[in-house]
Amino acid sequence: MSPWPWTPNMVAHSELDQLPRQKLLDQQGYSSCSKESAAAGDIQEPEEKICHQNGSIASLSTKLPTSASGESLPPAKKIFHKKEEDCSLFVAFFTFLSYGVLLLVGYVKEFFNPPSTKEKNREGYVPLYIGFESFYTRNVYRRIQDCWNRTICSVPGAIIDLMERTTPDYGWTMKLTGKIIKCINVGSYNYLGFAENVGPCHDAAEETTKTLGVTTCSPRLELGSMEIHQKLESLVTEFLGVEDAITFGMGFATNVLNLPSLLGPGCLVFSDEFNHASLILGLRLSGATVKVFRHNDAQDLEKKLREAIIYGHPRTRRPWKKAMIVVEGIYSMEGSICDLPNFIRIKKKYKTYLYVDEAHSIGALGPHGGGVVDYFGADPKDVDIHMGTFTKSFGAAGGYIAGSKDLINHLRVTSHAQIYAASMSPPVAEQIITSMATIMGKQGNGEGRRRIQQLSRNVKYFRHRLRQMGFIVYGHDDSPVVPMLLYLIPKIAMFVRELTNRGVAGVGVGFPATKITGGRMRFCLSAAHTKEMLDKILEEVEEVGRLCGCRYSTAAKNPVPIEW
Repeated sequence: MSPWPWTPNMVAHSELDQLPRQKLLDQQGYSSCSKESAAAGDIQEPEEKICHQNGSIASLSTKLPTSASGESLPPAKKIFHKKEEDCSLFVAFFTFLSYGVLLLVGYVKEFFNPPSTKEKNREGYVPLYIGFESFYTRNVYRRIQDCWNRTICSVPGAIIDLMERTTPDYGWTMKLTGKIIKCINVGSYNYLGFAENVGPCHDAAEETTKTLGVTTCSPRLELGSMEIHQKLESLVTEFLGVEDAITFGMGFATNVLNLPSLLGPGCLVFSDEFNHASLILGLRLSGATVKVFRHNDAQDLEKKLREAIIYGHPRTRRPWKKAMIVVEGIYSMEGSICDLPNFIRIKKKYKTYLYVDEAHSIGALGPHGGGVVDYFGADPKDVDIHMGTFTKSFGAAGGYIAGSKDLINHLRVTSHAQIYAASMSPPVAEQIITSMATIMGKQGNGEGRRRIQQLSRNVKYFRHRLRQMGFIVYGHDDSPVVPMLLYLIPKIAMFVRELTNRGVAGVGVGFPATKITGGRMRFCLSAAHTKEMLDKILEEVEEVGRLCGCRYSTAAKNPVPIEW
């Protein structure tokens, strides 16, 4: 695979001769590398404390660390890799037991009554889906599927209309009753509240539908490029502060269909263990060698990266063609924020690429809504590949990749999403343009800034109140994704059903979307939520939590009242 024209020189294991090889291979050497002083370049200068705009305290060295080539690296923050509060052995035992009983009953039932296809003209065929996934769906998911994939009949704004369903056969089929349940919506990715059917975004999208239609029915490289797409890409470029950007009609496909254009066999990728399924699938399709590092742990990443550089390819021992670090801005299941400063430091030190998926952070983080790069005040050029979607903060659909002109020109002619997939719908593009212009302050008389600040207040208030109540809450205080741990699958189902009956629509998450002892409720907060809505949600969560007995936190609770 030929390297990109914008590929910098990779650090190969043969280029590390200026460092003592024994020190690199020695376990004690790795330990010292993992310490905070060594992670910042083995500098023993005095440190100073600074307060970031996000409210966190960081310790920065008064002298910039340097790489092996002498290049200055950004100082590292030391605050982002933290161990979340875990469940007790007692809770973990009963969580495994509950899954074990469900699976055991399923195996016994299917031993005496094996599943078979009921299709006409397919008698004697084995079922097409006969793996564990199918078994799990039949025997676990089926029993509680009324908690997921619920039908709605409104925009997913602050208030959502759910269509009530019932099942006459224990989950095999679902039927609508005709009843509409109005709920406060904390299950949709509507961070800035632009999912609405009134207002400037709606009006602009409606007018675009009348003038340009609903679709181009063609890929971008054929007849699918329109002036509105070029306008959108210019606005994304300005918003992110990069050289160029390219947009796609589907967010999931933005990762899946573009990573194979950037990577191939002989390339090395370091992927966070909690990266999204679209990243994992895209990396598999690329054929690159993937090494997984502990979640948000820059020290573990650096250790594994040094080992890979020293030893080279495991079969040939030759240097890797290129290396890339792949992380997310906000992790949608964990609610944690990427440790971007340390990843930038490592990327510069070892001359690797940095791919940041900002699907959940763009618009929702930073004083200007610019995502995790804006949140930390980092230079956009320090991130080689910016990726994001328009489905969360912009109330639309699709995704983008941004970076250097060489990168974008490369993707315009090699990306499968450009060659085969239909281009973005014009009214969808207009929705993104209008909402992004509002965030940037180009229109709306400060409405974008007001929404960003409202979301920040809502997030801090909601998270602190949940912790005060005694729930285990994962993630960082500025993340609008708020996972609350429940562990046992019956409690997840009960929590979802009880909250729905009380007028709150939330999302329950369990295995296999999480580990077996990671079952949770996931609340997604929005700038459209008022304080009264948050208080209503918290009141119902506290009551249902008392009924379920899931206040598992043993951490000390701050008795000081939380102000909104």
